[in-house]
Amino acid sequence: MARRCQITGKGVQVGHNVSHSNIKTKRRFLPNLQVASVLSDTLGPVRLRLSAAGLRTIEHKGGIDAFLRNTPDRRLSPEIRRLKKRLLTAAAKKAARG
Repeated sequence: MARRCQITGKGVQVGHNVSHSNIKTKRRFLPNLQVASVLSDTLGPVRLRLSAAGLRTIEHKGGIDAFLRNTPDRRLSPEIRRLKKRLLTAAAKKAARG
C-alpha cells in the first residue's frame, strides 16, 4: 500500500539530515497517514487512508458526501473517483425510491 493520502495526494518527500559538521545524509519525510472510518450519509461508514490534513479538508467541506460532490473528477485519485461514482449511484437510487 502506497504511503499517499487518497484525498490530498500528499506522499513521501525526501531530504537531508544535516549534522553539526554539515554532513548530509538522505532521509524521508513521511505524511501523517491515518486509517479513518468516514461516515457517509448515503453509503454509511467508509474506511479511507487519509492524512490529517485530508481529514480536516473533509470536515471543512461538510463531510465526505459534500466533498465528493463538489470536487471535480480530475482532482481525485482513481479509487476516490470509484467511491464518488458509488456515492452518486446510491444517492440516485435513494432519490428514486422516494
